[in-house]
Amino acid sequence: MSDRMQSPAEGEPMDRTGGADADAGTGGAAGPRFRRRRELGAASARSLLLTVLGEFVLPGGEPVWTAAFLEALGLLGVEEKAVRQALARSATEGWVAGERHGRRTAWRLTPAGERLLTDGTERIYGFGLPGGDWDGRWLLVLATVPETNRKLRHLLRTRLSWNGLGNLSPGVWVSPHPEREPEVREVLAEIGVADTSTLFVGSLGDLGEARRVARQAWNLDEIELAYEDFLDAVRALRPADEAGTFAAHARLVQEWRRFPFLDPALPAELLPDDWSGSQAFALFHERHGAWRPVADRRWKAMNAG
Repeated sequence: MSDRMQSPAEGEPMDRTGGADADAGTGGAAGPRFRRRRELGAASARSLLLTVLGEFVLPGGEPVWTAAFLEALGLLGVEEKAVRQALARSATEGWVAGERHGRRTAWRLTPAGERLLTDGTERIYGFGLPGGDWDGRWLLVLATVPETNRKLRHLLRTRLSWNGLGNLSPGVWVSPHPEREPEVREVLAEIGVADTSTLFVGSLGDLGEARRVARQAWNLDEIELAYEDFLDAVRALRPADEAGTFAAHARLVQEWRRFPFLDPALPAELLPDDWSGSQAFALFHERHGAWRPVADRRWKAMNAG
């Protein structure tokens, strides 16, 4: 298995809203508007384990007893059996390795696991940072796959969406980030459609036209609603003690993890006024800074035995 960050088609499924199976789709005209009410922390044991590994194990670099994972994920509502299964699966896939010490097991990240989590952490904490002024250029990708090859069509859609491209029309993908051209070419080569695809960079008329293209290529209403749900849920978290703060902090990071893959990070010029993503970014970093010291202290206590 590759040691790079996997796309949904390669590893654990990840939809555009951060759940395991839903299909948020792309394009502004996709389906009726509705509010996805999601309980914070309602994620798979493996997904929550990855959050704990990235947020607490990676920075510390210390081995972790099984009991610490059981307690930490127990605070997030995960049963012991599910925690053990998630650890076993992660070990099988090469992200962690266990070492027996009598009747106990200590877990370490493997080099592949460290690379996976470092890449993910950089993407999560780099997401939403202010960028430079947009020069109005777009990356345009023409990539067609025969209707009969549904598996390849799905793979193409998944991988390009994962890399932040929007589907303007059948076979036409766009991004206001032309600097992503090298990684898009790599994706097209990996799935075997590079020879039948065309990429070029250019402008798409005035700002009004650019905004229309953005709304057609991405479902900005759905992304906005996801941010509003995040804001409501995080504001409702009021941890009263150290254990509660650890759980709130882990859930905060767990929920934020999905936005770098849901939100294409469009330039401000293409976003609606009062974009909720800006408020969500500020709230995430405010709560992260406030809760992180307490959560770290609790984690160290859990792993001290």
